[in-house]
Amino acid sequence: MPFLQANNLSFQFDNGEMLFQQVSCSMTTYRVGLVGRNGIGKSILASILIGEQTPSDGSVSVPQSYAVYRQQPSHLLSGDLSIAQFLGKDDILEALKQIQSGDCSEYWFEVVGEQWDIFNRLSQQLKQMGLPPDPDFPCAKLSGGQLARLQLWQLLDSDVELLILDEPSNHLDSQVKQWLIDAMRVFDGAILLISHDRELLREMEEIWELSGLGLQVFGGNYDIYAEQKRAELQAVERQLASIDKQKKKLEEQAQRNREKAEQRAAQGNRLRKEGSQAKIILDGKKDKATASASNRSKNEQHRQVSLQEKAQTLKARKELMKEQKIYLADSQSRLRKVVTMLEGVLPFGRSEPITLQIHSDDKIHLTGRNGCGKSTFLKTLLGVFSLKKGEMQLNTSLYYLDQHFGSIHPQLSMLDNLIEQCHGMKESDARTLLAGIGFRRDSVFRLGHMLSGGEKMKLAMLIVSHQLEQPLLLLDEPDNHLDLDSKIMLAQALSNYRGGFILVSHDHDFADESGVNRKICF
Repeated sequence: MPFLQANNLSFQFDNGEMLFQQVSCSMTTYRVGLVGRNGIGKSILASILIGEQTPSDGSVSVPQSYAVYRQQPSHLLSGDLSIAQFLGKDDILEALKQIQSGDCSEYWFEVVGEQWDIFNRLSQQLKQMGLPPDPDFPCAKLSGGQLARLQLWQLLDSDVELLILDEPSNHLDSQVKQWLIDAMRVFDGAILLISHDRELLREMEEIWELSGLGLQVFGGNYDIYAEQKRAELQAVERQLASIDKQKKKLEEQAQRNREKAEQRAAQGNRLRKEGSQAKIILDGKKDKATASASNRSKNEQHRQVSLQEKAQTLKARKELMKEQKIYLADSQSRLRKVVTMLEGVLPFGRSEPITLQIHSDDKIHLTGRNGCGKSTFLKTLLGVFSLKKGEMQLNTSLYYLDQHFGSIHPQLSMLDNLIEQCHGMKESDARTLLAGIGFRRDSVFRLGHMLSGGEKMKLAMLIVSHQLEQPLLLLDEPDNHLDLDSKIMLAQALSNYRGGFILVSHDHDFADESGVNRKICF
């Protein structure tokens, strides 16, 4: 019996916009990854599948028991639950306290059962998860990343039939992400994973892709899915090439038919002038030739229309499947030392002094657990914070990109953002550059706050590449809220970037594809 099943689902917003339509699916494997570009409707589809939202059309078989992880556990931030209460361990811990205080009631011993070491085990587990080791610590005082870890821990320790995880690896460092992968592997129930994280998607047995083409199912994990997508794109390109050949062949055949018809007509006119054949016979031949030419023309037009329709369908499919790219300015920067730090001690996070040199072509992956000082290091370079001790020399311009692409002014249009942040740029040149990344005509007047994460990313990278000097990029988890296509696009842009950068990211695939040539671990 499927864990999830739906038939012909459609969802339409109140304003009439159709998000998706005629989507059917049946989840029969234990591990399924749901992928697709941001805004395509993955989270809404998942909420429909478990009965939280009602589709505009279609039917759903809701699972018997399920749990959902979402990125914003607001009830924990506003409530007064302790960690132990949230994990459902508070009764046992209370029983231990009562026994230790001298209350030997049989009830307390029944509550404890065989779990006499639960306090030490729980404290050790909390410590390993990067959480406060005190089980009575209030959830409301945890950071966003800590809340994510706590909620994932509680869900993966449950016995529900189906677990839906919506972007569970956001804000998780490499160590906790590995814990998440291990916990997913041993979870007894089924998991529907909504994610852009390729490490997690490699753990799946099946990939569902939601796109403008509907819901497509690919057997195997992410790597198999990616290979199938490449093969599918190549097949579409071959079909388009075949149609182009057929259209050319049809045009050549039509031209030959026209030439033959003209030759026959000329021969008929000559015979008519010579009077060597009866007029009635010549008229009959002419009518037959005209009818034949008309039929051929209709057949040719029908085939041309059919081929054109097939080509348009395939081109639309290719447009949805093809890999997008950002084309950046190609200017070479002179190699030089741009950052020197001697025995520098950060104001927060890492306490050990830092000594390093960074050159203008260094592409650095800065790694380490959450809270170790990676973001503090970037903001110290920016001058937001000062070193507690040590010296720092900066010999470059800097450009800071965080996960929200805050360098894009929310109340300025795309056009004005580009003109104002690129000294000396003319409006005509700005429009040409924006058209090159897909923004034409009136779309250049969309305000910064109206843009998606992927759109902000493309605009920010365009701005970066058209500075007077190639700045050193400070990238603080810029991939955190991007879909897979946008991640790949940004990685390609960074790999082609002629200047250097310092990248903070927990996605090692993204870092490798970005062309990092140096790693620093905090």
